[in-house]
Amino acid sequence: MTTILALVDGSAYSESVCRHAAWIAARSGAGVKLYHVLGRREAPDRGDLSGQIKLGARTRLMEELATLDEQRAKLTHAQGRAILEDAQALVQEAAGGVSVETRLRQGDIVETVTAKEEQGDLIVIGKRGEAADFAKLHLGSNLERIVRAATKPVFVANRAFKPIQKVVIAYDGGPSAMKAVDLVARSPLFAGLDCLVVTVGGETPKITEGLRDAKATLAAGGHQAETRVVEGQPETALAEVIEAEGADLLVMGAWGHSRMRNLIIGSTTTEMIRSCKVPVLLMK
Repeated sequence: MTTILALVDGSAYSESVCRHAAWIAARSGAGVKLYHVLGRREAPDRGDLSGQIKLGARTRLMEELATLDEQRAKLTHAQGRAILEDAQALVQEAAGGVSVETRLRQGDIVETVTAKEEQGDLIVIGKRGEAADFAKLHLGSNLERIVRAATKPVFVANRAFKPIQKVVIAYDGGPSAMKAVDLVARSPLFAGLDCLVVTVGGETPKITEGLRDAKATLAAGGHQAETRVVEGQPETALAEVIEAEGADLLVMGAWGHSRMRNLIIGSTTTEMIRSCKVPVLLMK
């Protein structure tokens, strides 16, 4: 891992994004690129603002509106720069000598991510955005769009940062689940962390074999991992395991071939991330 792309918007979750990005960078040796994306501004409707006033007054009104638009744009850019400067200082404070760059962009955030993700190895985004304090049950509107569009792993930060010591890996036998196991086994990011591999559903010979392979892969990477099969719905069963075990991170594949597939491509996505009180790392 060489570069982390972290998305900050000035919301309550931005500090958590910065601290998690710093934690990842410090353990992996990666640099951090902080992005703040300004949404496209809609052109103001100037159709009938002037009413029946004379041409001269109408011209002055249009000029004043143009001046206001320019001032608003300058303020928005200044705010974006301030958000990035604060985020940069926070990451540098938390991660010591880590390289931190800032990028201010304008447009659609998903288009920005897809255009720039080749420059990074991991995307970090907050669970909720600027409206989080006003809509506590609403996940960030861009979160699922980014997860669907991105080709790189996505780290979804929860609101409060906590040093990560124990990891739960959701395993369903699919290719992305195996990628999740392999990443934990090989990456210095997870060195020395406790691991628990969990499958939701009935225990079958195939699942038993897969869990055995996952445990062996993790052991080769220096992890004394445990494995477990639990019953229930994935979005609730995994959250219960995480809380009971005191785990600090859920790692899971974004694409699977079982009920757990719905965790990312169906409506269960928001329920899963909402019910988890820890960050979630989604493998693609």
